[in-house]
Amino acid sequence: MYSSQTNSIHIKVEPTYLEDQSEPDQDYYVWAYHVVIENRGEKTVQLRSRYWKITDASGHVHEVRGPGVVGEQPVLKPGERFEYTSGTPLATPFGIMFGNYQMETDRGETFIVDIPAFSLDCPHVTALPN
Repeated sequence: MYSSQTNSIHIKVEPTYLEDQSEPDQDYYVWAYHVVIENRGEKTVQLRSRYWKITDASGHVHEVRGPGVVGEQPVLKPGERFEYTSGTPLATPFGIMFGNYQMETDRGETFIVDIPAFSLDCPHVTALPN
């Protein structure tokens, strides 16, 4: 479990390797990641957009930007939380992801919430071949 907090917004991420969806013989590895977003502040906020930077073990970088998460732009009142699960494929058995969410208060103030960096590790591979 990976976690961070920015401006009273707490983020937890738990990645899981999806063996049943992966094809290692074809350099195709898939992970799910479960995210919990918790508003520990005193203001109502809405998640407006997301940004992800995904880097595989060979250094290939894929960036993802877009509105909301999983088709939603959740509103979180103080003390509320939102959870979702998404996924990503890689061409290598290892990688790393991190990013941020753009949040907006009910007064129209926007701010960035960091998503902690987390590793994507295939449990069946101990090292990349040379």
